[in-house]
Amino acid sequence: MWGRLPAHSLSGMEQRSPGSAGPCRPQPAVECRRVQNPPKIAIPRPQRRLYPPCCFRGFVTVLGTMPSNKSVSDAPITQFMNCRILKEQELQSEDLWVREGTILNPEKLFFDEKGYADTQIDCQGSIIAPGFIDVQINGGYGIDFSLATDDVKGGVSLVAKKILAHGVTSFCPTLVTSPPHIYHKVLPGISVQNGGAEGAGVLGVHLEGPFISREKKGAHPEQCLRSFQAGGFQDLLDTYGSLDNVALVTLAPEMPRSQEVIRELVRRGVTVSLGHSVSDLSQAEEAVQQGATFITHLFNAMLPFHHRDPGIVGLLTSDQLPPGRSVYYGMIADGIHTNPAALRIAHRAHPTGLVLVTDAIPAMGLPPGKHTLGQQVIEIQGLNAYVAGTKTLCGSIATMDMCVRHFLQASGCTVEAALEAASLHPAQLLGVSDRKGTLHYGSDADRGDIIVLGVGNQCDSVSLEV
Repeated sequence: MWGRLPAHSLSGMEQRSPGSAGPCRPQPAVECRRVQNPPKIAIPRPQRRLYPPCCFRGFVTVLGTMPSNKSVSDAPITQFMNCRILKEQELQSEDLWVREGTILNPEKLFFDEKGYADTQIDCQGSIIAPGFIDVQINGGYGIDFSLATDDVKGGVSLVAKKILAHGVTSFCPTLVTSPPHIYHKVLPGISVQNGGAEGAGVLGVHLEGPFISREKKGAHPEQCLRSFQAGGFQDLLDTYGSLDNVALVTLAPEMPRSQEVIRELVRRGVTVSLGHSVSDLSQAEEAVQQGATFITHLFNAMLPFHHRDPGIVGLLTSDQLPPGRSVYYGMIADGIHTNPAALRIAHRAHPTGLVLVTDAIPAMGLPPGKHTLGQQVIEIQGLNAYVAGTKTLCGSIATMDMCVRHFLQASGCTVEAALEAASLHPAQLLGVSDRKGTLHYGSDADRGDIIVLGVGNQCDSVSLEV
């Protein structure tokens, strides 16, 4: 079944000189119409664009249904033709074969099963890429994941459905620093689940705080901050109530007893991120040696880079990490949180570790004005989100496709690198790259886990389910 998703704009994805990138600006809605015999367009690499999710029929053509293939399998086989597939760090011109939500090896299909396609779809030069994964999203469309409502599950489902239109097919609902009773009520209402036409999948919860630095609390409410000093890991369990369905925890590694907490979290299969911290480089390196693998929104809410002690930022080029250990880092590429020059420095220092995140707040998708984020009142002024009455940034209102576009423009990277920063890298971070973030044979292709990105001036992109 094909997901028919609402239109929005991601026009202007053409690459510009790195220094010309500015804040991502919402674009007017695009009217999507069915295109009869749309032209096939070949665009040179420098002019490649990413475009908004919109109606499926506008840029690909269903060529028809082939004769029955039931002798091979009861499940139909779909062949995507005339497309460029993001695979092995490059866009490859080849067909994509899908059956029962799994990407097939065509050689085995042809020679072992003697099979062929039940349905062929002409993508007319479009890019097929893995769905985007957002590991830091605080809510959106009026839904605040850090509020203990009577319908937590319904709120998560609403956001899951809305973000499909922006290419996100998996995400980690993120809770900011809150009182213990909030965690105890909210966490049982969020479960790991597969996605589909009804919405993006949930890979687990991201708990950002309350075990963070007071000096670098950012928009987190100071009265809710906590430490491990009294009981160590038990303090964490008492605060959260449970780690069921928790995928990621952000903490400050300089806090007393944080190293033992990191070890226990990793032992339980939880990814540990370093952030909202005044940690020096040696403390950050020790945290990585204990199992931490992520940095929450690099450059934001941490000590600035210094040539004698680069702090957490120094992990990008540290030579004191365990052999084979990869450190990933989140970047809010909205044109506001990080200067394009800083974005380029980070990417060029450690390109395979960059993970695009939105850090989107409940005001994403809503008009300017006052909204909430957990215990804080926030105010949207233009494209900026502030703690009300201050100039303290408080998350973003950017969508993931906007972040991909801005990253492509600001960094001067390839289209492949921009797409992988929002798909492959977060999948690797969470240890799910065997089925998410790639188009390898055997990877997920159902549940909305592949997206089509158009070329030229046609109706452009869609999340889909096969």
